[in-house]
Amino acid sequence: MTPAPLIDNGVVIGNVFDKHRSRNAVVRRLVAGFDEGLNELLDRAGAPASVLEVGCGEGHVTAHLAQRYSAARVLGTDVSAMMIAIARREQPELRFGVCSIYDIAKLGPWDLVVACEVFEHLHDPARALDAICATHPMQVLVTVPREPLWRLLNFVRGQYWRSFGNTPGHVRHWSLGSMLRFLGTRLEIEDVRTPMPWTQVLGRPRPAAHP
Repeated sequence: MTPAPLIDNGVVIGNVFDKHRSRNAVVRRLVAGFDEGLNELLDRAGAPASVLEVGCGEGHVTAHLAQRYSAARVLGTDVSAMMIAIARREQPELRFGVCSIYDIAKLGPWDLVVACEVFEHLHDPARALDAICATHPMQVLVTVPREPLWRLLNFVRGQYWRSFGNTPGHVRHWSLGSMLRFLGTRLEIEDVRTPMPWTQVLGRPRPAAHP
């Protein structure tokens, strides 16, 4: 059965399908690949003193970041008050706040900014990347579903046929090449991982990227 999307103020913010808690062996293997790639890029990020996750959803990655960087100041943000309420309930020991990615500059500077599964939801990704750079991070870590592989896998598992495999709320479809070209307009690409079916990129803002 196709999972119903979660809606907050008319905006699709997520699905009832929780890949992090799935018992499906294939899903668990894919998520393990995602986690492995993420950790390898975090190894390259060193030991940031402050970490901001934008579009944190239920806070799964925020919790991982807080555990990994136990001495750092870690904050998870999301545009959805519904998602932040869930994150606070599930991770009461962590800090979360409602904030649009476009407004994160008001949160001050951060050593590392992480955006996992965010840029596929954005109508204005260039403005979002500008906002990330405005926090003056030393490094930026971005992950997105890799297209068209993502939609193909949705078809294979029998989901979202009416939308040609497109997950609800995905308004941008990033191939590996298009993601690297986009991020390369503002970031020096340091490392890339491609666990199926994602693209994961670690970059460093170019000097000109700071307003």
